[in-house]
Amino acid sequence: MKAASEYLTFTLYSALWRFVRLLPERKAYSLFNWLSRRAYKKNGRRVQRLRANYWTAFPKKSENEIEEFVKSGLANAMRYWCDTFRISDWSTTRVATTVTTENNDLFVDSVKSGAGVIIALPHAGNWDHAGLYYCSQGITVHTVAEHLKPERLFKKFLAHREGMGMKVLDLQANVTEELIKRLNEGELIALVADRDLSKSGVEVDFFGARARMPAGPALLAYRTKAHLIAAYVSYTESGIRIAFNGPFVVRRDEPEASEVQRLTQEIANRFEFDIQQDPTSWHMQQRIFVEEESN
Repeated sequence: MKAASEYLTFTLYSALWRFVRLLPERKAYSLFNWLSRRAYKKNGRRVQRLRANYWTAFPKKSENEIEEFVKSGLANAMRYWCDTFRISDWSTTRVATTVTTENNDLFVDSVKSGAGVIIALPHAGNWDHAGLYYCSQGITVHTVAEHLKPERLFKKFLAHREGMGMKVLDLQANVTEELIKRLNEGELIALVADRDLSKSGVEVDFFGARARMPAGPALLAYRTKAHLIAAYVSYTESGIRIAFNGPFVVRRDEPEASEVQRLTQEIANRFEFDIQQDPTSWHMQQRIFVEEESN
């Protein structure tokens, strides 16, 4: 039964992927806008979670304002998926002309230093678009992917990202030592870092509430000489905007545990500031706040 269910999931997902690539662009994005409106009306678990995250982050907003956030956040989440299905067909010119950056020199100088670079970013905008943009400039982006089920679907996503020039490691494996090795070789590691998948993350203050975020970016920065930078990818009318901040100062003479805690809190502070500037590019539809775990 499980095998049949996984086969059906893979088949439907693959069919949708092919179908969206074949559609004219305007129709493809219109379809995903319709899907976002339908999801809002159905008010399923992921929609409720997005709403709860916005309420926790913006408790002083009115109910109408939060509902507008939810509608826009869902539209951006669906835009992410439409982009993802179609992005491998984009020309190099389109990729380049649909990206704007802020503090790009900070990023480029860090890459050129040869010390390795860790980019920590939240679930905002389209990070695959950002990765493809830099891969197209000859900068190899290494990242870690959550191991999806079914297995064939995970491998399809792996092939998709590697086809764009990224190097993807499986989060299910023990990747820490491999990431340290690559950073020591001067490579770039990009990690989505606003949701802990290991259940052993670092507890931080986030929008005045307790949240748990992965220790990975801070831990890797502590154990290597790599630059630690935060990035926020937000949507624009024609593409994305990537804003870099940092590098964060790593105090390697301090105890590892306390320094990882401090750095992770600094990353959380940066994410909070960026999300406040553009809330609905942050389309987090999973639980991240500790207080809600028993609800």
